[in-house]
Amino acid sequence: MQKLIFILLDGLSDKQSDVMGYMQALVNCKIAKKGKVYSQMPSLSRPLYETLLTGKTPVEHGIVNNGICRLSKEESIFSLCRKNNLKTGASAYYWISELYNMAPFDKVRDTFTENENLNIQYGHFYTLDHYPDENLFLSGEYIRKKWNPDFLMIHPMNIDDQGHKYGVDSKEYRNAVRTVDSIISNFIPKWMEKGYAIVVTSDHGMSYDGNHSGIAEEEAVVPFWLINDKSGIEINDNIPQIEVNTILKKILDIK
Repeated sequence: MQKLIFILLDGLSDKQSDVMGYMQALVNCKIAKKGKVYSQMPSLSRPLYETLLTGKTPVEHGIVNNGICRLSKEESIFSLCRKNNLKTGASAYYWISELYNMAPFDKVRDTFTENENLNIQYGHFYTLDHYPDENLFLSGEYIRKKWNPDFLMIHPMNIDDQGHKYGVDSKEYRNAVRTVDSIISNFIPKWMEKGYAIVVTSDHGMSYDGNHSGIAEEEAVVPFWLINDKSGIEINDNIPQIEVNTILKKILDIK
């Protein structure tokens, strides 16, 4: 078993991932493997969080739109970690808390979570789509250093936020992608030194008119990077999104 940090860059289309110079440098140096993931339908956030973390399609798990607010009914990476006595953490959008800890989200009760009995034991959850990515990563690093989780999810939202405001083919969207690439470069080297495997991907992309839900390439094809993995997992350009869950479980050695 290898400890794992799962970075979900919300709304990152593979079409614009080529502006991420640091991530490309890791690929060039053969430190990272890069592939492409094909989102399940509908390519919406809450349904695809559940797909990534449970391995079920939206039709199967029943979270088929962003307005469905309830706890997951499936076995997730978080619940499997707990069954295997692994420690969990997340610095993520509040929908993740609603899916795996408690729903509906209570800002006072749930923004900062320290509860060994929950699926996500240690968490910082935010509600504003423009909450700064840098602050979000700092919260994730705080959780990592203080509680040393075996599985840590870090989930920033600024790329998605800029995409909804300006569309996928805008300087604002590309600059949000560049910014998170720079932020990541401050953390990945130290995480690698500590022996973590790191998965970086997205839930969905973004359309030219600033939305997403369908099968267009810019909305449904997202990048996938695997860094410092010791299990020998092969990555290609045709990864079904439900298989991301299998990759995470293989790294963590849980079933």
